[in-house]
Amino acid sequence: MRRPVDSRLAGAHAARDADRHAERRRERPPMTVYESARKVLVPIHKEGWPFIAIAFGVSIALGFLWTPLFWVGLVITLWVTYFFRDPPRTTPLREGLVVSPADGRVSLITNAVPPAELDLPREPMLRISIFMNVFNCHVNRAPMTGRIAQQAYTPGVFLNAELDKASEDNERNALVIEGGEARIAVVQIAGLVARRIVSFVKEGQSIEVGDRFGLIRFGSRLDVYVPIGTKPLVAVGQNAIAGETVLADLRAQEPPRQFKAG
Repeated sequence: MRRPVDSRLAGAHAARDADRHAERRRERPPMTVYESARKVLVPIHKEGWPFIAIAFGVSIALGFLWTPLFWVGLVITLWVTYFFRDPPRTTPLREGLVVSPADGRVSLITNAVPPAELDLPREPMLRISIFMNVFNCHVNRAPMTGRIAQQAYTPGVFLNAELDKASEDNERNALVIEGGEARIAVVQIAGLVARRIVSFVKEGQSIEVGDRFGLIRFGSRLDVYVPIGTKPLVAVGQNAIAGETVLADLRAQEPPRQFKAG
């Protein structure tokens, strides 16, 4: 037989629940339109604002000549804004992990001797190359925590960054990072369209994995050199995310991974 419900007790419970909900609402004020927009809109890196301003100014000037040209210029301005986006990233933290320094497609995994200008043994290392097209985010992030033991800028030509010889012939900026017993290199390589490599760091500086260390304008490539024998954890053709995708684990003993596409 069901026991009768005390209406006064039920009312007390309802009042208590209402008080709890009200207290939670007070603790978490409603999100404003500005806060909602900030969660949707990706931050723009400060290096991009001069280019955005120039593109918008040109759009206005073209609009005085012929109105449809303004809209063409506005589309280009929006693309320039998109190019210089700098989204936050969630970086995995563990000694030995080497994360991707760039957004883009893994274009090549091979053994290669690092650039001659670097203070590294003239012996092959595992090289993982990430190609960035003009639609990728071009802010580069540190692949490993450590000290920047060397930074070397080398002028060169502007071949297609996907070509293997671009590692030797193209304009580039290279870093050697020392962390614990490991020494790796990361090389920013200008591409066919890219004409400017920007570095945010200096030799001797300490850097944390995932920190922003540079930027390449308008299409390029990054090479990461890790000790020979390291097993890659990515595959050619895979899309990498700067500061998030783990390229290799210097401490892992697992056999090489297998991949499938589709």
